[in-house]
Amino acid sequence: MTERFSAREAVALVADGAAGSDGFRELPVPGGEYKPDGPLSWRGYDASRARAGARTGEEESVVCGTATVGGTPAVLIAFEFGFLGGSLGERTGDRLEAAYTHARERRMPVVSLVATGGSRMQEGMLALTQLQRVARQSALTREAGLPQIAVLRDPTTGGGWATLGAGADVTLALPGAQVGFAGSRVRPPDADPAAYTAEAQLAAGAIDAVVGEDALRETVALWLGLLTQPSAEAAPPPGPLGATDLPATGWEAVLRARDPERPRAQAYLDAYFTRRAALSGDRCGGTDDGLLCGFGQTRNDGRTVAYAAQCGTATRPAGYRTAARLIRLAGQLGIPVLTLVDTPGAANDAEAERQGVGSAIADLFAAVATARTPVTTLVIGEGGSGGALALAAPGNTWATPDSYFSVIAPELAAAILKRPADEVHPTADQLRIRPQDLVDLGVIRGWLV
Repeated sequence: MTERFSAREAVALVADGAAGSDGFRELPVPGGEYKPDGPLSWRGYDASRARAGARTGEEESVVCGTATVGGTPAVLIAFEFGFLGGSLGERTGDRLEAAYTHARERRMPVVSLVATGGSRMQEGMLALTQLQRVARQSALTREAGLPQIAVLRDPTTGGGWATLGAGADVTLALPGAQVGFAGSRVRPPDADPAAYTAEAQLAAGAIDAVVGEDALRETVALWLGLLTQPSAEAAPPPGPLGATDLPATGWEAVLRARDPERPRAQAYLDAYFTRRAALSGDRCGGTDDGLLCGFGQTRNDGRTVAYAAQCGTATRPAGYRTAARLIRLAGQLGIPVLTLVDTPGAANDAEAERQGVGSAIADLFAAVATARTPVTTLVIGEGGSGGALALAAPGNTWATPDSYFSVIAPELAAAILKRPADEVHPTADQLRIRPQDLVDLGVIRGWLV
């Protein structure tokens, strides 16, 4: 189990300056009084609240205020687990709504430092309906183009996980934190406790990173710095890192693209960005290491560009869903997108079909087609069929000389056409898959040298 921090200790982990100093300014607390023992007249509720207040020094289960993180002003929401298990009640909802409203009025991002056991039993359904309030405030803040970052502490369960945690644009977690919709007292008795951890949620694609407390401020600051730089200009394509002369034949183009020594996505991202932060997971139970997604600061002008880069492997359904998630988030925040195409095609094994590869590709096509910010694409290797085209920007796709783009791999095209193996090379020529062919066909804008 990870160390449990108080709300103000959690603030001190991320804010510039210590909690309680000028580094953190608490927001005014909304007014309003409850009748004795709360809205349900739950006997002993007032006494429980008084004991919680005496123990923690807080009057509610959340503390809300403003601070800078790495120099970026932000609204911070910190849960106090020592106050009735960090549970959400009506007064909690009042504070959360006021914090989100403050963020929108002042155009500030929101950072939630979550540690909660869920909704407050002593307030019954009125407590549960606070989740609807929180969800609405989060949606309004997203529509306003303001980023939301969540840091999951120990524990993060119930409605707090299903709203502030899982509903954030970027979700980080402390190592070993208990994270899951079901808290420890309501799970099936035979449930594997390892499934309810930050590490398990990372593997399942539900969070973006597990970050140690020593690196938390730097990580949150990096994300805030990247996500608060909107730009209306399209990202320029990266310069080629491999061959500069064009292939003579279609089959030569294929061999170049399949060369294991050819520069891959990591090399292009390293050359293009000075620093970057990765999104991980499709929020539907999956990850794909063969498709890198995130946001970075460009070397040429220091602005933020979102990226989705294939790594030369067959792209899996989770990869397509993660890329769609990235493009939509970039659109909400006003950040242009760069995609790097390099795949022999979409994964076509039985498990990929069970995971919905067709619907995942369809969703990515839709995300690119309806992108709210400019998308730039560079084909850096293999461009295999619809699994590659889904990531390509219509009208703004470029290619390197050591790449090809094809309706299908030449070997498979020959097989479909019932041609013998010795006709694979001529088939590659007939498909017109070289960069110069693609320019002539109007499929790409040009090749880079």
